[in-house]
Amino acid sequence: MNSETRQPPDSSRPDTLAIRTRNLHFRWQNQARELAFPDIQLTRGEHLFLHGPSGTGKSTLLGLLAGMHTPSRGSLQLLNQELTTMKAGTRDRLRADHMGVIFQQFNLVPYLSAVTNALLPCQLSNLRHSRAIPSATEAAQHLLTQLGIPQSHWHQGVTRLSIGQQQRVAAARALIGAPEIILADEPTSALDSDNRDRFLELLLTLAERSNSSVVFVSHDQSLARHFHHRMALEVAP
Repeated sequence: MNSETRQPPDSSRPDTLAIRTRNLHFRWQNQARELAFPDIQLTRGEHLFLHGPSGTGKSTLLGLLAGMHTPSRGSLQLLNQELTTMKAGTRDRLRADHMGVIFQQFNLVPYLSAVTNALLPCQLSNLRHSRAIPSATEAAQHLLTQLGIPQSHWHQGVTRLSIGQQQRVAAARALIGAPEIILADEPTSALDSDNRDRFLELLLTLAERSNSSVVFVSHDQSLARHFHHRMALEVAP
């Protein structure tokens, strides 16, 4: 990984490692082509910008890091736990307790309000609920406020919100309960440049406050300056 201008946190202690991959590969069922990924070593609090052309496996890599896919070979450690030997249920629990994921299409529950969507991780994880201070509801409301969602919108169905507002609700849902790892898949693709930069600054500032590591996927390489590290995925020859 190439270091950027921002100074990363100290990585000398092994217990600060958030993500470590070695020789990671993935093959979709019934496909001959196998994707190979560069090694990653990311310390708690570090932010990685991931870019590359379509078809290089950026979203697939995020799916592997989230425990949603199983690698065909290689090692994948999150918070010093080896995912490749875990059962699916154990991976799901690790994700619920320790990861916030922002999907490209946001994946909000359309019939729920903004604040209820933001609260969902605390309903699925006792650990996230216990970290949401002073209470889960107040933490959700505080995050929505910080992300620019006015109080008048908190109890509206998310389908009534603008695309930019839905994106911020998705960010609040990912950040609530101070997860150690944030994974974000093209979350700014639908925004203009002003709203894109504003959203990214808010996301990284809030992640820094909880010492969360961030892996952020985007085609827009101009965003790389905001991150400690950048990594390019390339089409295999």
